[in-house]
Amino acid sequence: MIHLWKRIEHLDQGITRWMADNGIGLLRISLGLVFLWFGILKFVPGLSPADELATRTIATLTFGLVQPELSRPLLALWETVIGLGLITGWFMRATLLLLFLQMLGTITPLFLFPAETWGQFPIAPTLEGQYILKNMVLVAAGIVIGATVRGGGLTDDPRVLINRPSRKTPPAPVRGS
Repeated sequence: MIHLWKRIEHLDQGITRWMADNGIGLLRISLGLVFLWFGILKFVPGLSPADELATRTIATLTFGLVQPELSRPLLALWETVIGLGLITGWFMRATLLLLFLQMLGTITPLFLFPAETWGQFPIAPTLEGQYILKNMVLVAAGIVIGATVRGGGLTDDPRVLINRPSRKTPPAPVRGS
């Protein structure tokens, strides 16, 4: 029985190590594919289910200065650039900045058009509201990816976390200064 448990433990460690080694990359690419896909859809008027709400939101936020004929292709290009940046891993800081700015815009219909985004505020979003609320997951994914742009990553080794000083602990004084 002990031998079986050791084999299971070894398998679990291997799977966890694989997830730590590949998780951020897979998250980045899958998030990129979502943005690329949704961005490409917006190049064709009426093809994206979010098309009308997105362009109306932009028109409202710009006090009518940016109409759908301009906002649709700009939003399509914006989302496509985010998607390509995430997929390739190029210009990650700029890509994530574009992602977070775009996400700020996507939540505004919850407040600008509550009758369309809430069946019963605040517990029952409409289909459009659910589409917007799922963006919390995209933002969280962007935050996780952003935590690695300076070379950080995931680890399967709990000793790394145990030995890591808390950010709340002041740094140790430098000797000799």
